[in-house]
Amino acid sequence: MIPPHTPDPGVPGVQHLRHAPWPYARLDVPALRAAGHRAEPIRQFVLKTHSRCNLACTYCYVYEMADRSWRTRPATMTPATALRAAQRIAEHAAAHGLTRVDLVLHGGEPLLAAPDHLAAPVEAVRAALARRSPRTRVTASVQTNGTLLTRGRLAALAAAGIRVGVSLDGGLPAHNSRRIDHTGRPGFAAAARGLRLLVRHPASYAGLLCVVDVAQDPVETYESLLAFAPPTLGLLLPLANWNTPPPGHGGSGTPYGDWLVAVFDRWWHDTARRTRIRVFEEVVALLLGLPAATETLGLAPATTAVVETDGSIEQADSLKSAYEGAAATGMTLDTHSFDQLLDHPGFAARQLGREALADGCRACALVEVCGGGHYPHRYRAGEGFRQPSVYCADLQILIRHIARALHAAATTGRAAS
Repeated sequence: MIPPHTPDPGVPGVQHLRHAPWPYARLDVPALRAAGHRAEPIRQFVLKTHSRCNLACTYCYVYEMADRSWRTRPATMTPATALRAAQRIAEHAAAHGLTRVDLVLHGGEPLLAAPDHLAAPVEAVRAALARRSPRTRVTASVQTNGTLLTRGRLAALAAAGIRVGVSLDGGLPAHNSRRIDHTGRPGFAAAARGLRLLVRHPASYAGLLCVVDVAQDPVETYESLLAFAPPTLGLLLPLANWNTPPPGHGGSGTPYGDWLVAVFDRWWHDTARRTRIRVFEEVVALLLGLPAATETLGLAPATTAVVETDGSIEQADSLKSAYEGAAATGMTLDTHSFDQLLDHPGFAARQLGREALADGCRACALVEVCGGGHYPHRYRAGEGFRQPSVYCADLQILIRHIARALHAAATTGRAAS
């Protein structure tokens, strides 16, 4: 059990945030460890190789929401910082006997780097692991807006074994009106050109990410994205919370749940499976008692760390949507290890599963599947992150609908193909 309402004595050398009472003032991590709660090692490392972007998407959580820390950081990660990150990752992998680590090159827009520099951070990690933890395998990807994809960049990424994920709001220009450059010009045409190149290199194609826009027709959005032949599709709920509600969410109804249900029905009843949709597959897996693979659903512990361009070690980037400094830890690669991050109260809280949830969530019949929802969606000023998701009703609608579809498939003996 979590020691209730005890002051956090802190991690030495780290300035703690006091904005969110849960977990920063109400989680005693040393007492938690003394009670036998073991930390899970970090398995995914997000490297912010470029902190600027060639687009100015109006809903971007990095540049347009509560946090403004990007303004004080260098535009690019230096080779020295990348090398130090590689050493820390190898140190962590060796200490925990990790068989695999996942690297994600992120930004900003990581493809602003020159093609011959794109793979350098990944190569540095591989070299460090070869020395410190040779049995650890590396998987690597880059998350991009797609506008800067060229044959040269794709060739450089493929040669380094780095797969490419692209963020897009739909497969039609009208779906992407909020994805504009700094002069207000739409970015869709350039992204579409890049995606058409990527489709010709299926081994490099990791998939698409799409932020749900309830103003757009769900089935049209889904089918338009299929035109780019994504191997996987991530449908993301907008980063919102109780103080900054999601667009079109007036407090009644379930617009986001209804939107996702419409896409699910089109996907589930299709004659052939044309892509994998992560949120639906995650719900199905959790309903069947299988473990979750993401932090957005289920009760699995968070295992992702972020390294900023200046070498700061941070929590998940999505927390920046809550308030200024919500992702910060006060740790840097020069002064702290990733093991020390595990004992940061903000990180430790995201490894507690059911015990980190609000009372109503812990008592809910859907808790094993919902998991309280995505952590940033729980934030409420003055309370912190121990709240139900602002999308609680939407998630209930979606999960119950998928459960009924599974039951019907089991009853008839005909699962979706």
